[in-house]
Amino acid sequence: MLVPVVRSGSTDVLDLVPSKIIGIGVNYRAHAVEMGKGLPEEPLMFLKPRSALLPDGGAIERPLPYDQVHFEGELGVVIGQRVKRVSREQALDVVLGYTCVNDVSVRELQKKDGQWARAKGFDTFCPLGPRIVGGLDPRNLRIQTRVNGAIRQDSTTADLIFDVATLIAFCSEHMTLEFGDVISTGTPAGVGNMAPGDTVEIEIEGVGVLRNTVIARP
Repeated sequence: MLVPVVRSGSTDVLDLVPSKIIGIGVNYRAHAVEMGKGLPEEPLMFLKPRSALLPDGGAIERPLPYDQVHFEGELGVVIGQRVKRVSREQALDVVLGYTCVNDVSVRELQKKDGQWARAKGFDTFCPLGPRIVGGLDPRNLRIQTRVNGAIRQDSTTADLIFDVATLIAFCSEHMTLEFGDVISTGTPAGVGNMAPGDTVEIEIEGVGVLRNTVIARP
C-alpha cells in the first residue's frame, strides 16, 4: 500500500506494510456518552488485520445482510521504529507521522461476538490515507467526518481520554511496536451507518482528506 509521507516540507513515498493495526475503543469522552459507556480506566485495545487496509479512493465493501455498518473517523499514528516499553515522555519520538483512518465496524457482530475481530476485520474495513504527515502536534487536531458532504463527526483530539503519547506507551508495554505499525486512536461522537453509493470523507487538520465510496460487497 503506497502512501505519501510528508517530512519537513518534502514528500517521500512509503510502502506501508504494518505488522499490525492496533485499534483503540471508546477513547473520546463524547463518544463514550453516545455509546452509553463509562469512561475506561485504561485503553481498550483490539487488532485489525493488514488485509483490511484500503487506500484513499478505494471502495469500502459493505457486507450484507447487516443493518448497521458504521464509519468511524480516527487519527492514525504510524510508528517509525521498532520499540518496546517506551515511556510516555519519549513516546512521540518514535512516531513517523499521522494519517486519517476509517475504522469501519459492523455493530451487530460487535454485540453478537463479544469481541471485535470479525466486526472490524472485513477486507476494506481500514481505509487509511491520503498521506502520512510528520511533525504535527497531536494534542488538539480537528477531525471531521462527512457523508455525502454532510458533517457527521466534528471534534478535536483534545477530547481524547488517553492521548497519543499515553497510547503509544501503553501499547508498547504489551507488545513490540514495529516500523510501520498503525495505532488508530478512537473515534469521536457522531458515528453512523453507511449505505452503498455513499461517499465518506475523513479530514484531519494538517493531514488532508481520506475519501472512499461505499459499494455492496460482491
